[in-house]
Amino acid sequence: MVRALAASTQKRLRKRLEDERARLEGLIGEFENERQAARLAETSADHAPDAENTDGGSLAYELELELSAYNNAVELLAKVNHALSRMDRGLYGICEVSGDRIPVARLDALPYATTTVEWAHRV
Repeated sequence: MVRALAASTQKRLRKRLEDERARLEGLIGEFENERQAARLAETSADHAPDAENTDGGSLAYELELELSAYNNAVELLAKVNHALSRMDRGLYGICEVSGDRIPVARLDALPYATTTVEWAHRV
């Protein structure tokens, strides 16, 4: 059985989660600002992505990559916020599926983990 998290470990992991939340919120804000600027530029036919046009296809591909990165950042932010919420409720470090303790090594590698490795592959 894995022992409960030490207060110093939990404090260190909370700091990492809070830093990651701030980084992701900044990144999401940048994406949103860029998308707003792109929307304004789309009024010009020169900037509208046209899959038949080589430049337009390239622009469409770039926009798709940016959207994917944005969606990944939003999903990761949700995981970080969920982990911080579990921490506030005294549930951090406990597998949501089995109720077992999540090893500190896993939390060090993935501070927003909510399952043990065994259950991460099953859900």
